Amino acid sequence: MYTVIIFLGFYNLLFALFHLLFWRLFKWKEEVHKLSFANRGIIQILNIQIVYYFVAVAIVCFCFTNELLTTDLGKVFLLGNSLFWAIRLVQQYIFLRKNSFVIHFLAVLFLLGTVLFLLPLFY
Repeated sequence: MYTVIIFLGFYNLLFALFHLLFWRLFKWKEEVHKLSFANRGIIQILNIQIVYYFVAVAIVCFCFTNELLTTDLGKVFLLGNSLFWAIRLVQQYIFLRKNSFVIHFLAVLFLLGTVLFLLPLFY
């Protein structure tokens, strides 16, 4: 299970990197200016905050692997992150209803996060 936790650290770092690329991938320099002032700020703030969250989770996975596997707090942390990814998976089908390879691929990645964060709780 130690390896799973380390893998989850890299998993979160990759999502942090992915979110840092949103400005380029989704042409946010041009696109967000079409939004209202408040929505423009909110969407970018939320994206930056989720990057911080992913990096923080990765650091916890790398630096506190044993604690995640052996303490009640670690187990709650793992369960909370599993629920984060499960909720994100559900939101994928609520807000992005489109038959698209990329959307389905991301859904598989969200399911992977759900399962991998849950897996250590059974060992």
